Amino acid sequence: MAFSVTPVSESELGVDQPSTTTAATDNTPKAAVDNAPKVAEDGGLPAASGEPYERDFDVKRLIERNDDLFAFQGGDDNHISPLYDDNLVSFSIFKGYTTPGPLEREESKKKKANLGVMLGVYLPTIQHILGVTMFIRLSWCVGVAGLGQTFLMLLLCCLCTFLTCISVSAVATNGVVESGGAYFMISRNLGPEFGSAVGILFYLANTVATAMYLVGGVEILLLYIFPWLTIGGIEVQTHTGVFGMMSHNYRIYGTILLILEFAIVAMGVKFVQMLAPVSLICVIISILACYAGGVEKTLNPDAGQSICMYDDHLIQSKLIMPDGVGISEICDYCTSAASMLMDELYKRGWNDSSLISCKNGYPGFASDALIKNLGASFPAEGEYVGHKVADRTFEIFQDHTTTFFHLLAIYFPAVTGILTGTNMSGDLKNPQASIPTGTIAAQLTTSFIYFSLALVFGAAISPELLRDKSGLSLNGGMVVAELAWPNKWILLVGSFLSTFGAALQCLCSAPRLLQGIAKDDVIPILAPFSKVTSKNEPFNGLIITTIIAELAILMGGMDNIAAVVDFFFLMCYAFVNLICALHSLLGAPNWRPRYTYYHWSLSLLGAGLCFFIMFSTHWDYALISVFLCMAIYKYVEWKGAKKEWGDGIRGLALTTAQYSLMKIEDEDVHPKNWRPQLLVLHSMPWSKELVDIRYLNLLNLASQLKAGRGLTIVVSFIRGDPTEADAQTNAKTIKKRMEFDMKQVRLRGFAKALLYNEDQITGSLHTLIQSIGIGGLRPNTLLLSWPTRAPDSDEYADSEYQTFTEKLHTGVNNGMCLVVAKGITDFPTNVKLTGEIDVYWIVQDGGLCLLMAFLLKQSKVWRGCKLRIIAVATMTDNNLKLQERLQTYVYELRIDAKIIVCELSDPQISKNAFERTLLMEERTRYMKQLRHPNSLMASLQQQQSRDSSPDIELSSTPGTPATAAENSVDQDGDNGSEKPAHSITNNTDKEKMLQNLDPTKVHKMHTALRLNELILNNSGNSQLVLLNLPKAPKKKEGLEDYIHYLEVLSDNVKRVLFVRGTGAEVITASS
Repeated sequence: MAFSVTPVSESELGVDQPSTTTAATDNTPKAAVDNAPKVAEDGGLPAASGEPYERDFDVKRLIERNDDLFAFQGGDDNHISPLYDDNLVSFSIFKGYTTPGPLEREESKKKKANLGVMLGVYLPTIQHILGVTMFIRLSWCVGVAGLGQTFLMLLLCCLCTFLTCISVSAVATNGVVESGGAYFMISRNLGPEFGSAVGILFYLANTVATAMYLVGGVEILLLYIFPWLTIGGIEVQTHTGVFGMMSHNYRIYGTILLILEFAIVAMGVKFVQMLAPVSLICVIISILACYAGGVEKTLNPDAGQSICMYDDHLIQSKLIMPDGVGISEICDYCTSAASMLMDELYKRGWNDSSLISCKNGYPGFASDALIKNLGASFPAEGEYVGHKVADRTFEIFQDHTTTFFHLLAIYFPAVTGILTGTNMSGDLKNPQASIPTGTIAAQLTTSFIYFSLALVFGAAISPELLRDKSGLSLNGGMVVAELAWPNKWILLVGSFLSTFGAALQCLCSAPRLLQGIAKDDVIPILAPFSKVTSKNEPFNGLIITTIIAELAILMGGMDNIAAVVDFFFLMCYAFVNLICALHSLLGAPNWRPRYTYYHWSLSLLGAGLCFFIMFSTHWDYALISVFLCMAIYKYVEWKGAKKEWGDGIRGLALTTAQYSLMKIEDEDVHPKNWRPQLLVLHSMPWSKELVDIRYLNLLNLASQLKAGRGLTIVVSFIRGDPTEADAQTNAKTIKKRMEFDMKQVRLRGFAKALLYNEDQITGSLHTLIQSIGIGGLRPNTLLLSWPTRAPDSDEYADSEYQTFTEKLHTGVNNGMCLVVAKGITDFPTNVKLTGEIDVYWIVQDGGLCLLMAFLLKQSKVWRGCKLRIIAVATMTDNNLKLQERLQTYVYELRIDAKIIVCELSDPQISKNAFERTLLMEERTRYMKQLRHPNSLMASLQQQQSRDSSPDIELSSTPGTPATAAENSVDQDGDNGSEKPAHSITNNTDKEKMLQNLDPTKVHKMHTALRLNELILNNSGNSQLVLLNLPKAPKKKEGLEDYIHYLEVLSDNVKRVLFVRGTGAEVITASS
């Protein structure tokens, strides 16, 4: 459990507030001032006089120790106030913090039962562990598996629960668990997803266990107490198949008992608790009767019940004895003179009467029964002993194939129930002391009982009789009951009442567990089960629990139900062990259990045993349990578990992330491991009423690139003072909106809202790019959208366009790859496109353009498009050879693409190139003037004087591309350049300026025009065009011309992705 520092006011503690805190007054006892917590001179924790200071002490005990301890007050006269000027109450105490469970607040208002170790943990746990399986299956296990393998089976079961008890003790004592029991402990340590999954499995375990106990009780009732109640007669008691008549009896009577128990539980928990002591007393007396019977049979061997044998065949007594004759007279009918016996033998061809014997089935400890019971037989279905087929109508046989793991699956439910003390945590006086002591003591006690009873059965009962599962050789009597002293009815009545009481306990606790899960509100479908009646009874949960228990009863025999119960409990125990191991290995600061006798290796061994038992007994059931757990986990994760419980899974994720980051070297990655780590930057205005489509489309584009499996960080630049509270609140709101939008477009990554002042954009960008990321996990690719330019804005220096140029410049100078989306408003979101994606191979960039196209094609949006690589060749290139080399290169990269080679002709510089270059110069000059208002005013005055001249004419010829560029600007600034501040009106001036143009700029403009013409001719109908982004200038002065070149290059192209690498991200052909 995590701890937090919580200030507690004196009014909450019931202490009158004094008028001052600096000295003792009439209203402030001197003891209160003397004993008040003092703040250490070094600013550390308050020092407590007399004993070491602890954060997790009990507040009530402190108040009882000294009512005036917390009279110390903060206020105007507080000596801390001059340094800490906040309006806060001084820290009187530090309370241990534990996350409240679903019923914590209601339970805290009620008076606790204050139970101790014996009544609160030890006896309830023993009552839950000792049950029907011990009475009707342990002796049969000894007869089938022998004492050696039975001890091994018990060792596996008890060792599994013992190790789990150690883990439970550690987890339960790590903090305060006021109520909520095992589910609270698991969920608060595993988190909402795993906690809910394991909680549901724990609920199902208790629900199905209800059915197991009831069917076990019906078996005792029909076979041993009232056999005449069997529908179909006593002769159908061996028909235990899935559709056998005895299985139908279990279903019918089990349903009747379930309805009866439903009525009792519906009346309230008080009626259930009234039967608990009765059930426990019956179990204890029955166990003592078994021990006493073993001793009595040893002291008086003739007192043991006899059985009839023919060689090694154990004969069913009902076939050789008349109705109404007691089993004690069986020897009178087990002789060669008994006509009924001889008739049955002659029918089967067994004519050797010398093999008939009536032997003592309970010879006692002094006999050789112990030696005979050491070995195993493991008979298959229909056999009376290993590899010997039985006559089902005459002798004892096995109704199921028996193996070691089959017996393990049947018997494991007998050792469950170790979490009972944890479920009682809300009523314990000192849970952190009672739970470890009581739970481990109860487990050790029951383990001793199981081992000792197995030894008693193996030493006092003959092996043939131990294999008689249903007591057919005893005229329908229970094998263990005939051993009991002084009378068999002590064990018969006690075992039946124990099953009835255990089923009541499970049927009572399961709905409350379901209500606790529903109250946590992590599984929306369970919301109706969080409601309770006026008597605080979860009636809705009781109804669904009864229905599930009825479905389990329909499975038939107890052995079938027990196998299902195993896996629910084993999954729960496995996760408890994993919790302890996880916390121990992580060594988190909040892992400080008071129970210190634990180790992570023991917990891992316990978890391993749980999974071993699951998969070794019924691997198919184990897979179903794991699948069910994972399904619930994914459901809770899908619905969004908005709970933060400081759980171990998140601690594991944090530790794993830290370990992985430390393993990644903060150096250049190998080209094989290179992947685009996106840093998505945008600085668009935010509005509650209007959503910017460019921003959402940019997120969609980043989501469509997620096939790269790289890091994605989305940063929004917000103008505002980072030190102002309003700006910080606005940034948090925007960040939440970004996270919501990222979730909507299924973009997994991180969102960040960055505040900057008007003159801080450049520094903020540089700082962000240099510092974002951790170690080797840092963004390497900038994803930007083409800006909207507003040259007439009074705030042009802080406009989106200016911010875009800053981003571009910063990315270039910091060695990042650049991906710029132009025409972002036309980019698709969820519409599946068909057509072509064209990658223009203008320069060798290491294949980054090709990689981006490949990643986009992995998205369902672009999957239907065909990839084309268009290589731009010059007149001196060998086109055929170039195409062949590209084809080989693409094949080695394992990318399917069509190769096209286009020649860039017309080397003559056109007049249009000069015109566009001149227009670019005018625009650049205008932008510089905009940044200097004085020079701008002078230029405007000069323009007005020129405009008054009579010889004015437009510089650009109508109909030329330059004219279109001047008059058309769309949202992304796609269709040309802005109109400059003034036009060149004098032909002489124009010719002079054309002659003075920089030849380099004219050549670049000419190349841009030729490439644009080539793109429009080949990709006019393509869905997307990817172009190499030309090298950006290192200095800001050249960015205006650079942007103009890009606009000309992509003029009238619908969707463009400009891509530029750094040369390090070379795509390799190796795997």
